[in-house]
Amino acid sequence: MWFKNLSIYRLSNPFTHTASELDEKLAEKVFHSVGKHDLSSMGWTEPLGRNGKTLSHTTNGYTMLCLRHEQKILPAPAIKELVDARAEELEENEARKVRGKERLELKEQVISEMVPRAFSRSSRTFAYIDCKRGWLIVDAASAKKAEEFISFLRESLGSFPATPISMVSAPSSTMTSWLAKGVVPSQFEFDNECELRDEKDEGGIVKIRKQSLISDEIDIHLKAGKAVTRLALTFDERISFVLDENMGIKRVRFLDVIQEEAMDVVAESAVERFDSDFAIMTLEYNRFLPALYEALGGLAEQK
Repeated sequence: MWFKNLSIYRLSNPFTHTASELDEKLAEKVFHSVGKHDLSSMGWTEPLGRNGKTLSHTTNGYTMLCLRHEQKILPAPAIKELVDARAEELEENEARKVRGKERLELKEQVISEMVPRAFSRSSRTFAYIDCKRGWLIVDAASAKKAEEFISFLRESLGSFPATPISMVSAPSSTMTSWLAKGVVPSQFEFDNECELRDEKDEGGIVKIRKQSLISDEIDIHLKAGKAVTRLALTFDERISFVLDENMGIKRVRFLDVIQEEAMDVVAESAVERFDSDFAIMTLEYNRFLPALYEALGGLAEQK
């Protein structure tokens, strides 16, 4: 349940749905397993899994949601092989070339035959709404996955005005300044990874891993005009993460002190363990995120 990748949105209006109202809306788009002849299925499922009975779970003003996506696995090479074989057979039998539209029709025919027999792959995307601060935090490694969640939530609720957070100053410029000076704001420390990109040359990317970021090598790249697009940092010896130029927070890791705090909590059920971990995680993010925004120069005004 611990979120590892953060895509953060600000709500334009207060979130006022009660738990029962929210569950009623989500139930209209509850998850159903992908049908025999369907390629995919998407819908809401219980955040607590088999231990849950509701499609949302609220604790201390934070509401957890879970979107499940199931998709049939259709390997492209297998499709191509069958299409090629059928096209070749037609060409031999009818002494003509199979091209364009006809080849596309063959592909659609092959896919329709494969779908009922195909295995499926399931994934879950978790997110929570912080009603007090007006945040939606999606555990998604890509912007596409986060937007998919937001779009489905809007569709489910009828309206959900939310925009990705943005900063007063470009994160890339701020991170570049930190690295050039060799200093980060208080509570933060450089980790051992960064990515630099030449803004004048789209192909000029340098990736530094598992080494000190205060070095002559990196200094040379910065003086040559490269900008920082990804930077690994540690917050208050409690959270390590990688920040990218679009305010994506990747590969979040809760360090030993937090893990020990979580393990010290005695939970008598899976639900109690979930609630305990959820409370600790949200508490840590409520300390970490405002500190990060301040370090980066502050949030831009919401339009």
